[in-house]
Amino acid sequence: MLKRTKKWAKHPPAVTIVAWGIVVLFLIGLFQVFEPLVRMGVFPGALKDPLVAGRSLTQMGQLVAISALYLVLSLVGIIVLIGFMRLHRWAWVVLMVWTGVSLTATLINFFYNRPNYLVMVSYTIIAFALNQPEVQRIFRIRSDEGEHVR
Repeated sequence: MLKRTKKWAKHPPAVTIVAWGIVVLFLIGLFQVFEPLVRMGVFPGALKDPLVAGRSLTQMGQLVAISALYLVLSLVGIIVLIGFMRLHRWAWVVLMVWTGVSLTATLINFFYNRPNYLVMVSYTIIAFALNQPEVQRIFRIRSDEGEHVR
């Protein structure tokens, strides 16, 4: 069984909720990396179709580019998660911006009849958790009356 350290014991539950939300989104991102490639039959062999035709990407090229983007975003998410769990202020800021942009993108997808409800719910929960006063105090985003924020 894992032993909780004093530093971790001071974390409010919202920090744990955000961390689990990031893990869920990382797993969804990994699914988005590999699922289209498996569906197109890339993994049984190798890339047999050309990725570029003239000056534009082929359908396979677009698929590989989108999968690569999801892979990079998933890896960046892990870096942000590590910074978040170490209570770095930059991680809170990056996560808040990322959440806002991602919620906007999922809402646009929703209106174009391509909703991903699991992602929408995850980012909504993360947004609410990040805005909890206890979480903002831990990351030095908010201070109590008379206390200075560094």
